[in-house]
Parts: sequence; structure tokens; C-alpha cells
Amino acid sequence: MTAAIAAVSASAAWKALVQHQREIRNLHLRELFADDPARAERMTLEAAGLTLDYSKNRITDATVKLLLALAEQSGLRARIDAMFRADRINVTENRAVLHVALRAPRGASIVIDGENVVPQVHAVLDKMADFSERVRNGGWKGHTGKRIRNVINIGIGGSDLGPVMAYEALKHYSDRRLTFRFVSNVDSTDFAEATRDLDPAETLFIVASKTFTTLETMTNAHAARDWSLGALGGDVKAVARHFVAVSTNAGKVAEFGIDTANMFGFWDWVGGRYSMDSAIGLSTMLAVGPENFRALLAGFHGMDEHFRTAPFERNLPVLLGLLALWYNNFFGAQTVAVLPYAQYLKRFPPHLQQLAMESNGKRVTLDGEPVACDTGQIYWGEPGTNGQHSFYQLIHQGTRLIPCDFIAFAQSLNPLGAHHDMLLANVFAQAEALAFGKTPEQVRAEGTPDWLVTHRVFDGNRPSNMILAERLTPATLGTLVALYEHSVYTQGAIWHIDSFDQWGVELGKALAQRIIPELESGSEPELAHDSSTNALIRSARRLKRAPG
Repeated sequence: MTAAIAAVSASAAWKALVQHQREIRNLHLRELFADDPARAERMTLEAAGLTLDYSKNRITDATVKLLLALAEQSGLRARIDAMFRADRINVTENRAVLHVALRAPRGASIVIDGENVVPQVHAVLDKMADFSERVRNGGWKGHTGKRIRNVINIGIGGSDLGPVMAYEALKHYSDRRLTFRFVSNVDSTDFAEATRDLDPAETLFIVASKTFTTLETMTNAHAARDWSLGALGGDVKAVARHFVAVSTNAGKVAEFGIDTANMFGFWDWVGGRYSMDSAIGLSTMLAVGPENFRALLAGFHGMDEHFRTAPFERNLPVLLGLLALWYNNFFGAQTVAVLPYAQYLKRFPPHLQQLAMESNGKRVTLDGEPVACDTGQIYWGEPGTNGQHSFYQLIHQGTRLIPCDFIAFAQSLNPLGAHHDMLLANVFAQAEALAFGKTPEQVRAEGTPDWLVTHRVFDGNRPSNMILAERLTPATLGTLVALYEHSVYTQGAIWHIDSFDQWGVELGKALAQRIIPELESGSEPELAHDSSTNALIRSARRLKRAPG
């Protein structure tokens, strides 16, 4: 076992937490609240426009102290400083990790290899703003002279999940004269349905691929090119009026037919799942406008500064990360349910899935040695109140421990009668029900027959966090995303893993490149896979030839 691994799972703080969990694991939240009238007040924090109530967790003050000690003994402060200092903390790719530079204010200084990158960031933002204004005000015309009314973002992974989530989250602020669609899946249905009712003469495509070689993205981009040219007379000059690129590969962009003046760049220190506030967010800026996009960045930056400077005991991302680690490593909880009581945040859980699971789904440490504990959780969720009529049954009365993060807003962006009070009542009630449940005595007191009592008992003691904000604004969205970005990094730093590479996505892609020509071959190919894969390829080839 290396020293690095020992520092995590064999540290004094880790061992103390193991012992502490044995001592308090049977404590019930009913008891914790009854014995401590000031518990909620003491375990509620405010920062960057967010309120975090973490009192409904299965913790005591001693738990918090031990978790903070683990953070200190794991060198979390040094890891945070290293990221903001632009050290190459992505060790397997020898890269700095500087999504925080994407939202640094103009005039700030973040230096990589002797160069301040903040002016570069703002140069791209200014270019995006100029382009966005031309599209939004009708100054940018398509090949036939018509103004752009439809924008389709073509990307995958971080080039899709972040932009889709941001568009849905900020739809209240979007320009409704423009239609936005997002294409990511190489399944042709995705492209066909996205374009079915649109006029190519009024449609602009954003092709988002750093290398301009991503298989799924470029397959869809070429389909879009054919679709556009087929309706615009086949003049290749039309491509430059209907396509722009978010990429760093000027040669490939020009070869495609896109004017490189309309290429928006970003940097290798921006990971895909951390890129929604880079040029990858061009569709977001087109939808909500440059001013709202800059407000989004300001929200990110506010949480960045809080994470960088706040003491750990008052640091929202640190505490959120430590609590997730507490349940993952000391209670064996494998999942986290993220439950936004805001319809606009319907795509927030899928964004967090990539953020958390691609970042911390790692089996080796920074030193390349096997990890000595479980890393990463499965993030999932749906908006409330829909989920209450779907999977909440399992959370309330199932056999699995599922920690929950509830997200709510005090004000509605679309006030309508009593709707919002009902929404807030539900989110607060769910957290209360999960924490305190209903005892057999309470069930009997309601007149329930004895044979039915056990069915209607709620054990409670199900942990949750409540994240509350005034209203969902662009700035609030930035703050929320940054909260989870830094929570994920907190966990990865303590586990001593690289949260910023993603080698796990490579093998399947490489094998697919080998299988594609075997599926397309006119003659029966020589197959050298395992027996199952060989049989599946042969079956697919036979079914492709079957009469429709």
C-alpha cells in the first residue's frame, strides 16, 4: 500500500470515522432533533445566494468535526490551492484544471506557463457576444438572406449535457423568437426529429467538438451539412452561413466549409463536463443573451471564491462533498438522489451524472495504485413533484439508504394561483417525512387496523440536504453548478484520485471503430471478437438484409 492510499483509508481521521459510525449508526433523527433544539439553526449555512440546511443528516457535531479532520489530513486545502494556482493536477494528461478561469472577472490574473489566460477567456466571450447579438437582432443572415430562427447544437457528452441543461434551466430568460434543438446521439432518429419541422434556410448549426473528429458529433455534423445543402441548392458557400464551430482544429473546421472567423476556441485545461461556461455555452448565450450569460458566469465565480476562501466548517461545497463521502464510505450508500423542485431544472440531474460519475468513477489513485475504498456514487433524480409519484416509494420505505439533495426556490418565475406554495409545501414535507417518518404508535392512533400497521409505518432516519435560493436566475444556476463541481472535487481530492481524466470512455469507442466496417462490409467479414460479439454482429447483418 502506498503512502498516498494509507493517508486516506488508514489515516487517524478515517479510522475515527469508522469507529464513530458504529457508535451513532442507530441514532435516529427524531432523537437528534429532540435533544438539540438549536440543531437546525447551527447546521444551516448561507453563501453566494444559496442556503444549505444539512441538519437532516445522520450526523452529530462530532461527526462534522471528524469529517473536517479527514479533509485536513487528506490535504484538501493544498489540493484546492493547487487547482486555483493552475498546477497540473490532471496528472494522467499533464494538464492544469482551470474551469474557474472561464468565469474569472475581466482584469483577474490566472497564469499558466507564464501567461495570464484570463484575457484569452474574455476575448472569446467578447467574440461570442458579438456573434450572439448579430444572430439575435437579425443581422446575421442565412445563405438565402433569411434571418436565423432555429439554432441546433451538435455535440455529445459535455458539449451537449451542459448546454441542454442550461437552455432548459434558463428557458424563462430565452429569446422565444428562436427555436433551439440539441443533437447528440448517433442514432439517426435524434437528428431526424430535431430537423423535421425546420426550414434549412433559417437554421444555424453549432458544431461543438474540440478536435473536430469526435465520431458521433462529426457524423451528425455531416448529416446536417447534407441536409442544409440539399435544400439550399448544393452551393457549398452556404455552409459558412449556416454553420459555426466550437473547436480548436482550424484545419478540420475549414475543410468542413466553416469560416474559421466563426470558430470559437477553448483550451485543453477545460474538461468537457466543466465546459458549459466556455464557448461550449454559445447556444446558451444565443438563447439568453450576453448579459444573462455573464450573470451566469458571475454566479459560478461567486461560488468559486467561496470554495477557495471559506473555512471548511462553513464551506458549502466542502460540506456537501464530505456528507456524500460519509454515506458512500461509512454507510455503504451507493447513490445520491438529486431532486430539484423546479421544472426548469429537469435536465440538472443528467448533467450531474456526467459531472460526478465521469469525474470520480475511478479505481486507481493519482499514483496508479488500486484505491482502498469505494469511490464515486450513482447520481440520479427527477424534478418534484413528479418523482413523488414514481420512485419516492423506494426512498421512503425501501431497504436501501438513499441520501437526497432537495433543491427549491422561494419564488416562482411563473406565478400561478397556489401552485408554488403547493410545490414548496411538498419539498419541505418530503424532507420532513424522510427524516422523522411515522411510528407504529402514530399509525395505530389514526385508527389503522393491526394487520395494516407495518405496511403504513415509515422508519424515517433517511438523510437529506435542502438547498434553497430566492429564485432561479442565471446567476443562481451558475452558483448551483459550481457548488456541485467543487463538491465532486472535494471527494476526489480526499480519495486521492484524478477527477479530471476519463479514460473509461475510450475502450468502447475504440472497439466500435473496429466493428463499424464489419457491419458495413459487403462480404462476410472475418470476425475475431468473443463468441457473443461475433454472433451479435452476424445477427445484425442478417436482420439488416431482412425485408422491411
